[in-house]
Amino acid sequence: MSTAPTPLRILIVDDEAPARARLRELLGDLAAEHALVVAGEAANGIEALECLQGMPVEVVITDIRMPGLDGIELAEHLSRLADPPAVIFTTAYDNYAVQAFELNAIDYLLKPVRAQRLLAALQKVGVRRPAESWSTLGRQVRGEGRSHLACQERGRLLLVPVVDVLYFKADLKYVTARTLARDYLLDEALTHLEEEFAERFIRLHRAVLVAKQALAGFERATGDDAEAYGWALLRGTSERLPVSRRQWALAKEFAKG
Repeated sequence: MSTAPTPLRILIVDDEAPARARLRELLGDLAAEHALVVAGEAANGIEALECLQGMPVEVVITDIRMPGLDGIELAEHLSRLADPPAVIFTTAYDNYAVQAFELNAIDYLLKPVRAQRLLAALQKVGVRRPAESWSTLGRQVRGEGRSHLACQERGRLLLVPVVDVLYFKADLKYVTARTLARDYLLDEALTHLEEEFAERFIRLHRAVLVAKQALAGFERATGDDAEAYGWALLRGTSERLPVSRRQWALAKEFAKG
């Protein structure tokens, strides 16, 4: 006796309710041809990640352009999960980026989504694609880096708004992101963060990047201070960050501007 195939669990992500409703209707029609179930819906990337905390799925169908956490940034964060779902993009924009998405996503669908095109995309699930270039693709579309960083904590994926980060500090293989509220441990390279957020952060030290908006001033270290050539003062906190001799001139030049 044959066993019925396990249905694909699907999460629909789109900031427009009519678009979500259309996808749900199309998926309902396709259920007779392809075992699937709509596990949930989300209106943006942050809602999607919250849904996935307690509801693992095999497929995420997401719009590309959404306010806040867009579809590409959502895919970046999903790729960090231990068992990431397949990603299918939907978009109303047939532009330069669509061909690039093909290299990473399972598929992309132009709106209005057609049933047979959606079925063809679902039939590709299981074919994993590399996700190394999500960050590059995201910057192509957004013109800037991510809006949020992600960290794993007690088995949960936490999002850290980049605008809240005062500084990044490298320690061995991890980087600490410091906000006014707390620290977050990131599995990121400081050099990659420096490149991605060059407009927002400057390097003070080989192990420290600081948010330009967080800087309150600088002071020279005392002659017997072996830890730093100078110190950066931060707004809203009594913490000081070390400034190396190499970066001192750059830091002071920034302060004048």
